[in-house]
Amino acid sequence: MTDVTVSCAPVASPPASETLPARPRLARLFRLQFESVQNAWVLLYPEGMVQLNPSAAEILRRCDGQRSIDAIVEELQALFQVEGIGPQVEALLQEGVRRGWID
Repeated sequence: MTDVTVSCAPVASPPASETLPARPRLARLFRLQFESVQNAWVLLYPEGMVQLNPSAAEILRRCDGQRSIDAIVEELQALFQVEGIGPQVEALLQEGVRRGWID
């Protein structure tokens, strides 16, 4: 999971509308699925799709409204045998909130 590269500009505190939910889930209009033709996970929505890198896909696959952010981080750290990926996971989720992918 070392290929997580999300760059976000530092922000003192996000606007209330962009606060991370305690248990993130994909927004209603979005669907995550594997596209064998592209050999990649994609996020589908009415106007198009977003092709995800493997790390982003692993994070978003766990956004089911049941897991907390800490649980997602712990699960990924155990799965990939890495430590300290919380900031990268939160940055991707924050970007997902900003883009409307995450409720």
